[in-house]
Amino acid sequence: MLSVLISGAIALVAALLGTPLLIKLLVARQYGQFVRQDGPTAHLTKRGTPTMGGIIIICATLVGYFGANLLTGRDPNASGLLLLFLMCGMGFIGFLDDFAKIRHKQSLGLTPWAKIVGQGIVGITFAVLALRFRNSDHRTPASTRISLVRDTNINLAFAGAIVGVILFIIWVNFLITAWSNAVNLTDGLDGLATGASMIAFGSYALITVWQMGQVCESVVNPAPGCYDVRDPRDLAMVCVAIIGACFGFLWWNTSPAQIFMGDTGSLALGAAFAGLSILTHTEFLALLIGGLFLLEVLSDVIQVGFFKLTRRRVFKMAPLHHHFELKGWKEVTVVVRFWIIQTIFVVVGIGLFYTEWLAQQ
Repeated sequence: MLSVLISGAIALVAALLGTPLLIKLLVARQYGQFVRQDGPTAHLTKRGTPTMGGIIIICATLVGYFGANLLTGRDPNASGLLLLFLMCGMGFIGFLDDFAKIRHKQSLGLTPWAKIVGQGIVGITFAVLALRFRNSDHRTPASTRISLVRDTNINLAFAGAIVGVILFIIWVNFLITAWSNAVNLTDGLDGLATGASMIAFGSYALITVWQMGQVCESVVNPAPGCYDVRDPRDLAMVCVAIIGACFGFLWWNTSPAQIFMGDTGSLALGAAFAGLSILTHTEFLALLIGGLFLLEVLSDVIQVGFFKLTRRRVFKMAPLHHHFELKGWKEVTVVVRFWIIQTIFVVVGIGLFYTEWLAQQ
């Protein structure tokens, strides 16, 4: 448990002290945000605010995780390294997207195909590796079984190992793309995505710590309600490091933001969230834990779909947070209330997770 706490503390300090240095560097290079013209007029004042702040979130997470391992004399395990690979890989795609926006001086970055190819390379690599690295208990970081609160009897390898791997790769890439885009859509107000991510990863910190204490010690004769998860301690360390990194970054990202996380941060955090749902075997529980992100995506889908069918709009603007802005809510009011909504989703998700464990006893 000490390694988990140290990981978060190091990441917090690294982000809190490192963010102002990054702000100075980005301002000196004039790496500022470009704002869409059809958005709320209040956002036009944000033009030129430094972006790509996700760099510090990623770096602080890495420093926290590896620093904690070093100070406690632990060796990193496969699950933690895979999760960090996914986070960094998707963060790099986001960095290229942010840099393209700055270079072209517009709010459009990489082409859709370039994003798809980049995300595909990272996602496929993660999926393939997640089914390898079998430990002494014959556990791999991920499973081909679909999971709710734990693995169900629905196995993607129902037609053989090769088919199972292919279906697993497709499933994993869908989750990574979906959650990355969901966090990306949520990142539209000062501190909104950062705070919501802290709450979501906070719930996964509780889940991984609980799994750490309830992990199955025997594959042949497992204890009732135990979790067949590999390396929950490493997953907890990464979770808490991300929370610490977001906490430190939020000091500078809260309204009025001095820096934005950009696609660098939103894609990295979304991918890490998807990776955690896969590695903790809670893929469908994540729909509750990431409920706010899901609402933002649904609002966008509903808006586009309804407009194509009727040429009318359901919301004043999508995603959902802009709708309430245009209704007259102050930005800070929208952010805090959306944090409250995210907290409610998380409480329900944690409650479902714990209730399922009680039912196994």
